Amino acid sequence: MERSLTMELVRVTEAAALASARWMGRGKKEAADNAATEAMRKVFDTIPMQGTVVIGEGEMDEAPMLYIGEELGTGHGPEVDVAVDPLEGTNILAAGTWGAFAVIAIADRGNLLHAPDMYMDKIAVGPECAGKIDINAPVIENLKAVAKAKNKAIEDVVAIVLNRPRHDQIISEIREAGARIKLITDGDVAAALNTAFDFTGVDIMFGIGGAPEGVLAAVGLKCLGGELQGKLKPQNDEELRRCHEMGIADVDKVLTMDDLVKGDDCIFAATGITDGELLKGVQFKEGSIGTTQSLVMRAKSGTVRFIDGRHSLRTKPNLVMK
Repeated sequence: MERSLTMELVRVTEAAALASARWMGRGKKEAADNAATEAMRKVFDTIPMQGTVVIGEGEMDEAPMLYIGEELGTGHGPEVDVAVDPLEGTNILAAGTWGAFAVIAIADRGNLLHAPDMYMDKIAVGPECAGKIDINAPVIENLKAVAKAKNKAIEDVVAIVLNRPRHDQIISEIREAGARIKLITDGDVAAALNTAFDFTGVDIMFGIGGAPEGVLAAVGLKCLGGELQGKLKPQNDEELRRCHEMGIADVDKVLTMDDLVKGDDCIFAATGITDGELLKGVQFKEGSIGTTQSLVMRAKSGTVRFIDGRHSLRTKPNLVMK
């Protein structure tokens, strides 16, 4: 895969972030998502690659752009699988709160799990703790493993969990163990990534979220040397049928990093839309200037870049909200 694609993908997430940031706090999550999707699609058309969306905005008849199976790129260049979330955290952006971003992950054709839109139980850690967690183990055992790997007291470990009733038992077990908790309203891709950066203060992620987001997070953690384990959680017969179509006869099967993203070459890019622990959000300055902060990583080289962008919106009229 061409390493030049790393910077090309940042252009895509920057465009999505700038377009959707105009909707921050306005309570219109669908309008914000549409703005991000349309901006992302336009920039994708300029990238020299043969991309196929395997995780996107839905099936072809459900989404006008970036649907599963759509072809992206100029039609020339490397053949890649594409996973996208133009606006990770639609509710976050609608409310103007913490941690929305635009995100893309790509890998060589056939290397990303084609995860259906259903729940996935997940556990994620950064590189120090990779190989030391077990999604089937009790919460306290995973907390002890993280504390040992990071040379911390268990009381100093921070677990991040989506604040949902389905996680009441996990939250109770974390508290009983004496560890600290950061509860979030949405955005478990960012939550998983935060485990790999010391400055975020997050050590481990637990809980059930979207399966597509699990694949996106796994690509990011593969670039960082971290680990995510997952188990699909079908809620009905239709979702169970989709698991079987994927070749997963046993839904209790633990999906490892190599199940979620095969090979040693993948790229992850994200741009902050609202401020978060990992990335600063879009700011609009005088003189029609927009600023962005992005993260882009490639697993094969191990390179991690944080990129600050300054954009003239006068020359990018498509990013100005009508």
